[in-house]
Order: sequence, then C-alpha cells, then structure tokens
Amino acid sequence: MTGCATTGAVRDRGAGHRAVPFRQFVLKVHSRCNLACTYCYIYRGQDSSWRERPQRAADATVRRTADRIGEHVRTHGLKRIRIELHGGEPLLAGPGPVVAYADAVRNAVPADCEVTATVQTNGTLLTADVLNTLAAARIRVGLSLDGGTAAQNARRADHAGRPSWPAAHRAARLLAACPHPGTYAGILCTIDVTADPVAVYDSLRALRPPGLDLLLPHGNWSAPPPGKQTPGTQAQGRQTPGAQTPGRQAAVPGRHRPGPTPYGDWLATAFDRWWDGGPGQPRIRLFHTIIALLLGEPAAAEAVGLAPLAVVVIDTDGAIEQVDALKSAYEGAPATGLDVFSHPLDAALDHPGIVARQLGAGALAADCLSCPVLRVCGGGNYIHRYADGSGFRHPSVYCPDLERLIRHIGHRLRHVVT
Repeated sequence: MTGCATTGAVRDRGAGHRAVPFRQFVLKVHSRCNLACTYCYIYRGQDSSWRERPQRAADATVRRTADRIGEHVRTHGLKRIRIELHGGEPLLAGPGPVVAYADAVRNAVPADCEVTATVQTNGTLLTADVLNTLAAARIRVGLSLDGGTAAQNARRADHAGRPSWPAAHRAARLLAACPHPGTYAGILCTIDVTADPVAVYDSLRALRPPGLDLLLPHGNWSAPPPGKQTPGTQAQGRQTPGAQTPGRQAAVPGRHRPGPTPYGDWLATAFDRWWDGGPGQPRIRLFHTIIALLLGEPAAAEAVGLAPLAVVVIDTDGAIEQVDALKSAYEGAPATGLDVFSHPLDAALDHPGIVARQLGAGALAADCLSCPVLRVCGGGNYIHRYADGSGFRHPSVYCPDLERLIRHIGHRLRHVVT
C-alpha cells in the first residue's frame, strides 16, 4: 500500500479520543454509470476496484446492510441518520432498487430514528414518473451538473460522446417544478476553473435549486488538480491516467507562500456574486460552513473545519469502505477489509483511515497547526492532502486557495458585523 501514515492517529485514539458513530451512510445501489465524465475519480482515478464489484447490490446485501445500520443506530442511540443512495448512476435499474434500499433501512432502524434519504443522480434517467415514485417514497433527489448550460456540461458526455445536457436539463426543470416539498435536494457542481464563475453561478441559480455544493476537483500533491501550478514542482511527477492531465508534475507538499490561488479566486468571485445577490439565493454549503466557522459557530463539512467525519460507504458487494473520493489517491485506498456479512459497522470506527478523519487537528501536519486560519480551514479535504510515499499528513494541495477564500469571506463579514 502506498497509503496513509496513520500510526499516530491510532495512538491518539488509544490515548482517549472517542470514536464518533456514523450518521451518514453512502449506499451503492449500482456500480456502473451511463456517463463518462472526463474528471470522474471513480472510473478514471487510481482505484479500479469497481471493475470487480457486482453491477447491482443484491437483495441479500441490501437486507444485511440495513440490519447493520439498524444495529449501529441502536448501539449508539442515534435519533437521526442520513442515507445517500449512490452509484455509478443509481437509477440505471430504475427507481425500484433505490426505493427498496431506503425502505429496508427505514424498517431496520428503531421507530424513533429519523431517516433522511437522498439519491444522487446525473439526471439523464429522471422522468416525471421516476420523480413521482421517488417523492412518494420520501426520497430526496440531488442532481450532479457542472453548470446550467450545455457548454458548461461539455465534460459530462456518455460513453459514445453524446452530450448529457438535454436529458439533465429536463431533469432540472422537473425538479424545480416538483410539487412535493423537499424532494429537490439541490445540485452538486465540480468546479471547472477555466469557466467563468459568475456565469456558472447564475446559470445554476436559474435552475432554482434550494442548495448548491461547489466542489473542488479531487487532486493531490502527486497528481495536482487541473490548472493548479503548485510550487516546489519535482522533476519527475507521477502521471495519472484519465481524470488527471498526462504530464502534470507532482509537487512537494507544504504550506507554500506565496502560491497561486486559481480556485480560491474562482470561489471568491462566486461568493461575491452570491453574497451580493440579495434575497432568494440558494444555500451554498461551503460558503455557509465557512461563515459559521468564522463566527465561532459549530459546523461540519468534509471540505473545511475540524469536525470529525461520520460517513461510511457500503459498496454493491457489501464491502464497508471509506469515502469514494479516496479512489483518486491510490489503488485500494478506500478499502477497510471489512464487509457487512462478517463485521458490524462499529468495526470500521477503528480503521486507521477513519480514525485519522475523526481526530481533527490531531491528524494534521505541523504546517497546518501553525496556520492562522486552521480552525476554519481544518486542513481542507483529507483526500487533497495525499502524497505518494508519505500519505495524508500534509496541508491540502489547495492550501493557498482555501486561505484566500477564507480571508476573503472574513473580509466581507467584517463589513457587516462592524
């Protein structure tokens, strides 16, 4: 394994850091996708384990997973959990398996535990009938797009190169007009740093989502994200196929200053458009979380902050795994060696990778511990800290971008609270 240096994390857990139970369960309904997005970290990343997974979660896997979630909920007395029904594309087999999975979990947990269920889809298979079926089953629908126009979604084509936008746009219109309150969960958008942030935000807002997630592309020190010219470049960088640009060189991990901030600039511009837009703006999780943290409020997000991660993934074969984004790091990175047929979910709480993601500042590099925006940044997304041969105990490859955005939002806030 080329992976994570986590002996310190395990030692810290042994020294008294308590495990945080899982409250979010990513359940893989289907392991294949009908799109071939150019930046996909699952099918074009470092990990190819999807090739050996069953295409669909079998009924026995669904039942066993639901039982394990129910067991976990009862063990920890949880009153509220989230299940995220994912793929691949989870609607490839229609809405039936998605509804069955959600029903199985709801039936397995105690009656006083509230289950919020969301399916994340590329929208190409979402019809009015499918949407009505999901809404009737109390399943929220999240849409994945790169913007609100055909040109902004050019990276999201099918395996024959045909654009996904016409079908995805239809899905967005259906969701915006959905008569069932709360069914439209919002839009996930992976940032294309070459696109105009104002145009992207305005076009997404026009689709009337209740919320937006603006996501940094998954990259790391050994395979920097597109357009990110990181300092300290090594002469021989790892070339990553598919989602990564061939020939892009690895960089020496660290809190490099000064450093280019293309993603920080992009997000700061998007923030200003959102902040100055007046009433009726969609909730943007990254911005809301940073604002809350700057104001000293508790907030949790994978991208920023020091809150412990409480997410686990169950793949179509019943494997208990860490978050999918780790597939962008190296082969086998999400694996725990556990599965729902042989292990309770509590067993995953002692996996070194999960321990590391629950320790907050205890799992961060020295550079991070001395950073003035540490409490807000939190070292950034764990995945973005990775470097071949030395693991995850580094600042984020987006370190200067995050500091740029946090300081910008802090500056805008000061004009409001002073």
